[in-house]
Amino acid sequence: MSHSRETRVSLKQLLAFFLPLGISASLVTISHVIINSTLARSAHPEIIIASYALPMSLLGITERPAVLLRQTCSALVRDRVSFRAMSRLSIYVLASILVMGLIVSYTPIGKYSFMQLMGVGPELIDEVLSVYRVLMFVSIFSGLRCVFHGVIIFNMRTKWLTIGMIVRLLAMYLLSLFFIHTNSVTSGMVGAIIFLTGMTIECAVSFWEGRSLLKKVIPEKKEDHPIETAGQIFRFYRPLLLSSVIAVVIGPSINAVLGKTDDAQLAIASFAIASSLTQLVQSFFSYIHQIVLNFYKKDRTQVVRFALLVGFIPTLLIAGLTYTPLGPWFMENVMGVNERLMNASLETLRVFMLTTLIFPWLDFGNGIIMLRGETKVMVWSQAANVSATLISLIACILVSHGWSGVIGALAQSLGVAAEAAIIFYVLRQTLRENKPLQASM
Repeated sequence: MSHSRETRVSLKQLLAFFLPLGISASLVTISHVIINSTLARSAHPEIIIASYALPMSLLGITERPAVLLRQTCSALVRDRVSFRAMSRLSIYVLASILVMGLIVSYTPIGKYSFMQLMGVGPELIDEVLSVYRVLMFVSIFSGLRCVFHGVIIFNMRTKWLTIGMIVRLLAMYLLSLFFIHTNSVTSGMVGAIIFLTGMTIECAVSFWEGRSLLKKVIPEKKEDHPIETAGQIFRFYRPLLLSSVIAVVIGPSINAVLGKTDDAQLAIASFAIASSLTQLVQSFFSYIHQIVLNFYKKDRTQVVRFALLVGFIPTLLIAGLTYTPLGPWFMENVMGVNERLMNASLETLRVFMLTTLIFPWLDFGNGIIMLRGETKVMVWSQAANVSATLISLIACILVSHGWSGVIGALAQSLGVAAEAAIIFYVLRQTLRENKPLQASM
């Protein structure tokens, strides 16, 4: 550790690493804007968008295990030996996702899931299943992309994430124009094809740069790096997977409780708008854990300073939207929201400021937990998040049925606060015991 403490990292280096990650995360939202605006040009936009949105909500669950490969790879892969171990685990994960997708697509389980659990009507079920049969391959290419993202991130070539995303968006936009100009927007399948094409192209860019690094930069075996087997990687990955499975409960629970408020449609819509704006702002700052993973051992003071510099920006941006004329203007002119829904959304957004205040520090804490290889802690922190969210939802709906989307925002914020409390309690205990950072990291 004495040698690593001498290494100094400049703020410029941290920004050069962080900004491309933030930009690529923010650009993801444009993918969905391109697809939804394309589907909106159809003769029956409500039906077509619904037939795309419903399988997309299931994809959000099945893609989670694939996305977690990014953190796992950037934390553990340091040489070609550890990359081969990572590749073996990735094959198991992606094969499992593919099998799950095939079961949903081609057995009665899929039809039951969509009709009984998601409320899809019999008139839409065939269309929804056909869209999912295309979308399930998005998870596979997303997982491959994330493995190579891990290699690219650790080797400080983060600009390639932004380049990959820009190429992806350009391809999606051109394909969108093709479908619109040939009057081919006749089903949700169009959205699925555009999304799959974009993801495949982004995956190809990541694969090309990642393979280049493996051949030219990454050594066959790093002397002090003990990761050699898929089993060692799985011990790190498994708690991440379990915590993400636990988190799946949150979204449906919030929508279920909002459905019991005095004006359910207003509550659900205002929460959806406020949540999407919060996510848009927060997505840019969702890679603080990568700053910790890659720089904390080199220069702890500078990393903490950087977190203090950027950690309050999401809250200031949300405050700008909720307490200045910018928010109402944006909602009315850009999002086309009416005055009643706008006021309810602004109220909900004000409560989400609590989430934006806590989240960067939670991400920072998660980075240290991953750096220490103690990812099992994240299962307990995520369980605390879910428990606090559910208790808050029940308490709020018992106190008042008229709080609208504010109930969802408050419950989600308190859940994030509970998750952060567990993470920082554990970190405080380990600091007291003066446990060193694991060499494997």
